[in-house]
Amino acid sequence: MNDTADSQDAVFALLADPATHGGHAVKRIDTHAASLFLAGDLVFKIKRAVRFPFLDYSTLAKRKAACETELAINRRTAPGIYRRVVAITREADGRLALDGSGEPVEWAVEMRRFDERRTLDHLAAAGEIDAKLADALGRTVAASHADATPADAARWIAALKSYIDEHVEAFGQHPDLFPPDENRAFAEAGHKTFTRIHPLLVERGRMGFIRRIHGDLHLGNIALLDNRPVLFDAIEFSEVIASGDVLYDLAFLLMDLVERHLAPAANIVFNRYLVEAKRDENLDALALLPFFLSMRAAIRAKVTAARLEHAKPDERPEIARSARTYFDWARRFIAPAPPVMVAVGGLSGTGKSVLARALAPSLAPAPGAVVVRSDIERKALLGRDEFEPLPQDAYTPDVNARVYAAIIEKARRAVAAGHSAVADAVFARPDERERAERAASAIGARFQGLFLEADVPTRARRAGTRERDASDANANVARAQESYDLGALAWRRVDASGTPDETLQRAQAALA
Repeated sequence: MNDTADSQDAVFALLADPATHGGHAVKRIDTHAASLFLAGDLVFKIKRAVRFPFLDYSTLAKRKAACETELAINRRTAPGIYRRVVAITREADGRLALDGSGEPVEWAVEMRRFDERRTLDHLAAAGEIDAKLADALGRTVAASHADATPADAARWIAALKSYIDEHVEAFGQHPDLFPPDENRAFAEAGHKTFTRIHPLLVERGRMGFIRRIHGDLHLGNIALLDNRPVLFDAIEFSEVIASGDVLYDLAFLLMDLVERHLAPAANIVFNRYLVEAKRDENLDALALLPFFLSMRAAIRAKVTAARLEHAKPDERPEIARSARTYFDWARRFIAPAPPVMVAVGGLSGTGKSVLARALAPSLAPAPGAVVVRSDIERKALLGRDEFEPLPQDAYTPDVNARVYAAIIEKARRAVAAGHSAVADAVFARPDERERAERAASAIGARFQGLFLEADVPTRARRAGTRERDASDANANVARAQESYDLGALAWRRVDASGTPDETLQRAQAALA
């Protein structure tokens, strides 16, 4: 710590004084590198005069630069929160002032205050992350990556490798919490996996997927403002730590949701991200995801365990439990279960898409299967919005063939990368079903086909009452499909005439 740390006490006293803020009560929050003062509608964030291996705020000039960098970086995703950099000044009479006219003695990031209970970690604890919010999360993260600037790929890849040993060294300081044999096994798995994925990491860098990312994208750094997720508090103190593959950024959010037992939400975020990113190369990059999830969980295990040093005796058991939980997830993620390709077929109105979405979270590895839906793929192939109705000529045999080829290929690429996939389409023709089976067989993957069945009135009713859905099938389409010749049907037939939960239970029994 630099000698200037002591001089910050007077600044902290100024900002903690309600008189500085027009009489508003002040709430102070301290972290290892910053102090925040919340008063009225504003927040003032001061960089603490500290120096760590990963950041240096030891001089006034460095703290000012860090404030300016934080403002510039976070305005990209949270322009409504980050307002300006403001000086704390020494006035002519010797007193300190916030945004005064004297000589600056400290700098703060001024932010708009929001309800702290609306960060997603609080919403998760309250059970308020539903499917709609999860979908919006996937869209928001994809949008943040779309215009992110490229980063030094080689430098980040080298740093990523070093993180393995950094984590293991930190775990070694707590042998009672992280037994040495488990720590050694984790290190070996990490290095072995890194060696295997290194060529893909290099290729991802060449293709521009290693960018200046958020860097700390856990639920506590996302707020729900005006009913939309807003990413804030991105890493500003290190170019390397704030860089990474876009899927490494996403992995922090996915890990956080999975660890909180919110697998359905994690799977929705994951699938919406893949759709919105519109880059099929991300399917091949799913080979990286187990390692990325593991490193993110390891970071949380290390940081949580470090809190034990200054924790009160009554706090230590819960901190230790949490650190151990993250460590267990890190070990679990890096040893993923083998993938499976599942195809869900059935005439319109049988509930294929509802079932596909319900099945996906439970299909290992985390965060569940990639769902490839023919309705969405058809719109994408024709350059249309997901919810835009298509004309009849979008359903010709030629277009249908292209759609089936696309969804089967996408499912194949995901499974080849070690991730499970669910292909969601009618699959009325024997050749369509056979093509899906052959795609799985060609890469040595397990395949399971389900075909949903329901009577015509049920299917027509469901198809006729859809709202804001990618499918164009209505009640008339559902009735017309009754004349389809399905041919020999070797897939497992599933009664889909009941509720979605009943269909899910029957489908799970069929898969088992």
